[in-house]
Amino acid sequence: MSFDALHTVRSNLDWLVVRKNAHYLAVAKHNQPKLRAFLAALPWSEIPTADITRDRGHGREETRTLKVATVDHLDFPHAAQAIRIGRWRRQKGRTASRETVYAITDATAEQASPALLADLARGQWHIEIKQHYVRDVTFGEDSSTSRTGRGPAVLALFRATVADTLRAAGHRSIPAGRLAHKTATAALDLHGFP
Repeated sequence: MSFDALHTVRSNLDWLVVRKNAHYLAVAKHNQPKLRAFLAALPWSEIPTADITRDRGHGREETRTLKVATVDHLDFPHAAQAIRIGRWRRQKGRTASRETVYAITDATAEQASPALLADLARGQWHIEIKQHYVRDVTFGEDSSTSRTGRGPAVLALFRATVADTLRAAGHRSIPAGRLAHKTATAALDLHGFP
């Protein structure tokens, strides 16, 4: 099971392994600063690249490199391997970008090959692009000023409903779909209201 950094919490990881008998691939971002710092400080330059994936399409080039290190002294439940993923991305008409993502997994090297770990990480990235990126960038969820009560959850539900409805209507691009339905009448028609 792979998930967003928000769920990279000791109790969640322990629950998955002990109670659900499941494996995890957990991304470490700035919500876990000690874990992220520990992972970033590993001697990655001495560790060989275990997997390289290249993709082209939709005006984008992307290369992902994955390095894996066995860890036995990490202060996170059941962690067996540390992972570093380097992403190089170039979108047509834009400057190339680089990103480094760190993760941990309880799966040992015998249980999960670098190719499998790369596929799991890619699957999580696909979820982030399809859902989180759309909510954060297209709908501006991160800049929302609603922070109390049930407001944020209700707004997130509305945003997800709009995005899912646009996809169901055949729109591949959520921003373009929103532009096509910016009048009240078009928006109501999209959601099936007379």
